[in-house]
Amino acid sequence: MTPISVLVADDIATTREDIKRLLYFEEDIKVVGEAADGEEAISLTNELKPDVVLMDINMPRIDGIGATEQISESVPQTAIIIISIQGEQEYLRKAMSAGAREYLVKPFSANDLANAIRRVSESQRRRNIYLSPSLSAVSSSTMRVKRGKIITFFCTKGGIGKTTLACNMAVALAQDYKKKVALVDLDLTAGDVAVMLNINAKNTIADMVQEQENLDSQLVEAFLVPHLSGVRILAAPLSPEQAELVNVGHIEQLLKILKEKYDYVIVDTAPIYNDNSLSVMEASDRILLVINQDLTTLKHVKKAQEILEALNYVSRAKTILSQQSSEGLKIKQIEKTLGVSLTAVIPEDFKTVKNSINKGVPFVMSQPHTKVSSSINNLIESLDITKPEEYQEERKKSFVTRMFSF
Repeated sequence: MTPISVLVADDIATTREDIKRLLYFEEDIKVVGEAADGEEAISLTNELKPDVVLMDINMPRIDGIGATEQISESVPQTAIIIISIQGEQEYLRKAMSAGAREYLVKPFSANDLANAIRRVSESQRRRNIYLSPSLSAVSSSTMRVKRGKIITFFCTKGGIGKTTLACNMAVALAQDYKKKVALVDLDLTAGDVAVMLNINAKNTIADMVQEQENLDSQLVEAFLVPHLSGVRILAAPLSPEQAELVNVGHIEQLLKILKEKYDYVIVDTAPIYNDNSLSVMEASDRILLVINQDLTTLKHVKKAQEILEALNYVSRAKTILSQQSSEGLKIKQIEKTLGVSLTAVIPEDFKTVKNSINKGVPFVMSQPHTKVSSSINNLIESLDITKPEEYQEERKKSFVTRMFSF
């Protein structure tokens, strides 16, 4: 097996030696070059084309962020890990916007470093295969066979109703639009989908990936929990430490399997940037950025737009205003700041939403005639999804009748 080739870029010679020493006993990783500044890192990357570059953020001539931007454009098959003593969110945002795949804060252990290199190398390998021109015809053919679409809800600001929207949209697609829907909770440390839908999920995604490393359709179906609406749910781990069991490879396999079997795969993501969330967005047909009327949330979504643009995902993104009320920023202000028109507006209805969450019954089922329920249908139709002709007859059945029928 060919070892992962690594270029170490740091302006301090002793730091470069320390990194090489940390990796010395890793048989599957080989340091192939060193760079003492940003310009040298760019030059050597173009010459050596390593699998991974370990890039210090503070370097002379060209800093790590600038070098990362240039390498991401000139050698896109190389993955970059930014290394810094700074752990602030702003540095992380700049690194991700520049094209880095991971961010390590000094000091780190040999195990942390080696695992990060393996992780980003494997992720980049899959990306390179996906983007390979020689496979474009095969990829196009495969996409035609797959009928499903992946719709992902994302925002790095919590408490704005992202999970509520994902759950209600999934349920509406299943019961009103008669679609085959899978709902995946990928907020691996704090997912609430099972709670919101009153599902007792004893088996979660963490249990599934421990069952076998390479997922298959039969295994995935066994771990999906049915909801009375018709949605099938894959729950988040029951405890935060189990999140580490789920990696990018698992997520890519999972989404591929679900896309082949379901009309729509709705994904609720964690409010962070990491390899898992980025791999989900890479696989998504639609990325729904959720925002409310607070200035802090506007800042988060603006940053998200910049990162999606850097990754060439911006064409898939739509912006949804959640909890719209007469207070806070106006819609025109939000649209002007973000430079986009809002795809849908979900009105604030504290009583309906709170009752829905506390009872574990989505409001599109329990109170389908409220404005907030109608707005979910408007959101769905804004994505060019239409209701079947038999919808009107089916909706004449009461919620209670459907409950007893189930």
